Amino acid sequence: MTDAARKGSDDDLVFKALAAPLRRRMLDALKDEPLTTGALCARFPEVDRTTVLQHLRVLERAELVTGRKIGRERHLALAPVPIKRIHDRWIGEYARAAVDLLDRLGD
Repeated sequence: MTDAARKGSDDDLVFKALAAPLRRRMLDALKDEPLTTGALCARFPEVDRTTVLQHLRVLERAELVTGRKIGRERHLALAPVPIKRIHDRWIGEYARAAVDLLDRLGD
């Protein structure tokens, strides 16, 4: 697989992970502070633990969340690199294009 194809595949995983509102809320919770798996599940009492863990697996596959075991607990943290990659490739480029367009309209 070429680097471009791999990056496209990685981006697809990130976009898929970000598509679900619950997963975005989970990332917001981890943005504030690292949490144990149990603490993350407790943040979403309206959803059963199995569902939270399924969503967590999607986030981990997209490399948006990392986990490490400390004793019997699993500590989760936000991994911002995939979001930065999306920003640099998509949002940053489109923002620059919009600014250039507005600049040309002023001329």
